[in-house]
Amino acid sequence: MPYSAQSLLVVFALTTFQFFSAHAGAPVADTLLYPDERHFANVQQLTFGGDNAEAYWSPDGKGIVFQRTSVKDGVPCDQIFYGQTPAAGEAFNFRMVSTGKGRTTCAFFTHDGAHIVYASTHLGADSCPPPPDRAKWGNRYIWPVYASYDIFITDTLGKMHRRLTNTPGYDAEATISPDGKQMVFTSMRDGDLDLYVMEMESGKTKRITKDLGYDGGAWFSPDSKQIVWRASRPKGAAAIAEYKELLAQGLVAPTQMEVWVANADGTNARQVTGLGGANWAPNFTPDGRIIFCSNHEYPRGFPFNMYLMNVDGSGLQKISRDKGFDAFPMFSPDGKKILFSSNRNNGGTRDTNVFMADWAGE
Repeated sequence: MPYSAQSLLVVFALTTFQFFSAHAGAPVADTLLYPDERHFANVQQLTFGGDNAEAYWSPDGKGIVFQRTSVKDGVPCDQIFYGQTPAAGEAFNFRMVSTGKGRTTCAFFTHDGAHIVYASTHLGADSCPPPPDRAKWGNRYIWPVYASYDIFITDTLGKMHRRLTNTPGYDAEATISPDGKQMVFTSMRDGDLDLYVMEMESGKTKRITKDLGYDGGAWFSPDSKQIVWRASRPKGAAAIAEYKELLAQGLVAPTQMEVWVANADGTNARQVTGLGGANWAPNFTPDGRIIFCSNHEYPRGFPFNMYLMNVDGSGLQKISRDKGFDAFPMFSPDGKKILFSSNRNNGGTRDTNVFMADWAGE
């Protein structure tokens, strides 16, 4: 997300690949399904090659939107693609619905399933914005929060309908409430990375987080009454100074994030996880639990795997087992299937692909 969430994926996927190339004894066998992944059945790989992430269902489960980088296919940085959900064993056919200019991120379907919101830098320049110089920060995980990101709405054929944000600074990471009435997104318009809620009909916008730190990747609950998101809360003078210094240069370091929950208007905000590390990409399951991605089990910072928990943080269970990267999980509206992105089955490359599986339950 501002970085797009894809930026995190690329950095961690690259780091993971380099680590295992240098340290692994026997190579990890490619697989669609690991033995301990008892919640998954009939895993189907939807994309093959490149970096593919943030794949999300349409409200009726019949469509999928995702972002993709594939240099060999003429997509040098993230663009938004749409395709109809394939039947078991069928190929996933998709087409670009963003402009093909600039960099895009964080696509999501509107309530009618016929339109898609996403963020793009294309009004700033036709070319991809430059990546951050991570060497200046000790090769740490650094995400750019490009000021040229704004949020747009298009139909599933790629016809642009309108621009939804028009303020100085970063606007991205939008999702729509299931009732179709509100959009939650992250913005820098008031000087920090905070969450805002926009009424879809009127465009009226309200800031709903105020604490210093990055707030992003928010999703609504199935009844549209709550939101879940990832947040950093720098503590101590040194951490606060570094956060502000990075932000002043359009950067953020996402190594310490926890999952938070609040009412949809921002009231009753509370931290749900206290796991340490990077806990992110959370969203609600159809039955009201939370699914998210985390590296908290691994002091070296990876792998990333997916976890389920109750809305109060109890009942934590690990549901994926790739040795590199599993993230961006989303259940289908009926709860019968799950989409996610993973480094699995990539032939030892750095590719990240989209996978679909039947949910085998508890």
